[in-house]
Amino acid sequence: SAMSSKKVEGSSAPANRRDPYEVLCVARDASDQEIKSAYRKLALKYHPDKNANNPEASDLFKEVAFSYSILSDPEKRRQYDNAGFEALDADGMEMEIDLSNLGTVNTMFAALFSKLGVPIKTTVSANVLEEAMNGTVTVRPLPIGTSVSGKVEKQCAHFFGVTISEQQAESGVVVRVTSTAQSKFKLLYFEQDSSGGYGLALQEESEKTGKVTSAGMYFLHFQVYRMDSTVNALAAAKDPESAFFKRLEGLQPCEVSELRAGTHIFAVYGDNFFKTASYTIEALCAKTYEETTEKLKEIEAQILRKRNDLRQFETEYRKALARFQEVTTRYTQEKQTVDELLKQRDSIHSSFSVVKTPSGNNLSNGSSSKAQGDEPKGEGDSAGEEGGAESRDKSKRKWFNLNIKGSDKKLG
Repeated sequence: SAMSSKKVEGSSAPANRRDPYEVLCVARDASDQEIKSAYRKLALKYHPDKNANNPEASDLFKEVAFSYSILSDPEKRRQYDNAGFEALDADGMEMEIDLSNLGTVNTMFAALFSKLGVPIKTTVSANVLEEAMNGTVTVRPLPIGTSVSGKVEKQCAHFFGVTISEQQAESGVVVRVTSTAQSKFKLLYFEQDSSGGYGLALQEESEKTGKVTSAGMYFLHFQVYRMDSTVNALAAAKDPESAFFKRLEGLQPCEVSELRAGTHIFAVYGDNFFKTASYTIEALCAKTYEETTEKLKEIEAQILRKRNDLRQFETEYRKALARFQEVTTRYTQEKQTVDELLKQRDSIHSSFSVVKTPSGNNLSNGSSSKAQGDEPKGEGDSAGEEGGAESRDKSKRKWFNLNIKGSDKKLG
């Protein structure tokens, strides 16, 4: 109740911030697991799906997320314990309350608060998260080396228990879901919560690859990466070029790189708006895929190197682009200047003239009738020249017609 009565202040009034331990209702010496568990419960409590009529819920959710972002980061927690909020860069922190910094649990509310502070409907429904949290879900066994196919309703989840031996845990484990019907789904990984239920720890969106949609999780004892496509959706919308440069920025280290022996809970969540998602889920031991595993390690290393190259190249590219715009602008200006100068030169040339340019029919010298009478004789006087003049005339006419055709086309 203390929580609901107190509104969360923005960064303008950091003095009114509540102690993160108090916000999460945990002791000062709480373990990471306890902090995570408390965060999950409170975040669910203030989940937008469940608080349509409570406008304060999103402020409380932010407060919970903010507190968690301090206590879940050992360095920030230490700074806070020593010197309170003063020690933390409050403005920087504000920006960080979003999916990129909340560690494994943030995926529960992926994209809930984008950098713009706009609450976006969460991706996994509160009901599914709550049932998992309470441990009231049906878990089907998915033995290593087998696959199970099914159809899952939208906003529902099918849960699977993958039991791995010490040996399999050591070799590494892969869980993959594919859909030949190209359904939209999510692959979720839950960890056992201290309260006995399951808390969402990782989530992968299905991506289209070739003729199927698929999502996978790779627990291979070395740092594997996941492609977070939301990271750059905004950049892409603004500018297709920067979208290319940002494409590899979505590659984020996956928070869990190995599983211990025991049973692990995965789920396939139906993400299609209107229809059920059909899928096949399989669990494999990486032992039989040693070469493939090595390849993955190598290709991800290459991608990370390429990402660094692109960061430098982008600077270079932008500079060249700016320079290009500079020179094209100058080109246009120079062209205008040259045209203008030549025009002026021509008009000066033409002002050297005894015959002033005729204004109306006032011809200097001779009567107008005589001047007009002179014209029909044609250009050449001697017969010898006649042929030449005629052909010259013809070519003139031809060129003239062509031109008319051309300009016709333009008008049309």
